[in-house]
Amino acid sequence: MEINLKEYIMMIKKRLWIVVLFVLASTMLTAFYSTVNYQPVYMAATKLIVNKTSEKDMTGKEQIDYAAIGVNIALINTYKEIIKTPAIMDKVVQRYPDLNLSAEQLIAMTNVSDLHETQVMTIVAQSGSYEKAVKIANAVSDVFQTEIPKIMKVDNVTILNRAKMQDNPVPINKKSNQYIVLSFAASLVISIGIIFLLEALDDTVKTEDDVREMFGASTLALIPKLKDKEINAGKRSKSRRKVGEVAHAKTIQ
Repeated sequence: MEINLKEYIMMIKKRLWIVVLFVLASTMLTAFYSTVNYQPVYMAATKLIVNKTSEKDMTGKEQIDYAAIGVNIALINTYKEIIKTPAIMDKVVQRYPDLNLSAEQLIAMTNVSDLHETQVMTIVAQSGSYEKAVKIANAVSDVFQTEIPKIMKVDNVTILNRAKMQDNPVPINKKSNQYIVLSFAASLVISIGIIFLLEALDDTVKTEDDVREMFGASTLALIPKLKDKEINAGKRSKSRRKVGEVAHAKTIQ
């Protein structure tokens, strides 16, 4: 069967309102849903250093203990795991009841990372409120610094910088138009498919080819379908001719 692209275009053009209505409705609903259900997520971070790396020599001066640096770097992996345990998070819940969070929630909202081959690690907190993210990050850092000497019997953690409030914090999950674009494309394809389906189900006779295919006979004549504009134009033309004839008759008299 030969594909006539022009016929397909005419099908779509004839029912273009279906495409426009379907695409607009789908895209607007998707945009509304995305806007209503968008929840910004903010991030705040503190940096800590594991820095017990000096010892006193024979003269009483402090010098860097390079062996201790390697030990401290190795300890960071242990500290990362300790931070995300009830041993720390339960203390945060007790000392900061204003957070209104459980230890399990704090663990889920907190992440700990380290800078490769350094003694620095970062405590990151995420929340729907930037103010709350700042409080969580600072609270976990404070509790960890005070509790780690009791757990590890070593005092080698110092807070480098605390999380600070910002005037205009930017969420880490910016609003995306991806779903709107996908909705537009999907609704466009579906609406065109509906048009082709309606055309396939329509068994009315429209063209000479339809007559020839259904009755096996050729057409002798065609009666064109007049548009309203053409009918009104014909009536006006006929009316003008009548008025002209009457005026001519009066002139002869």
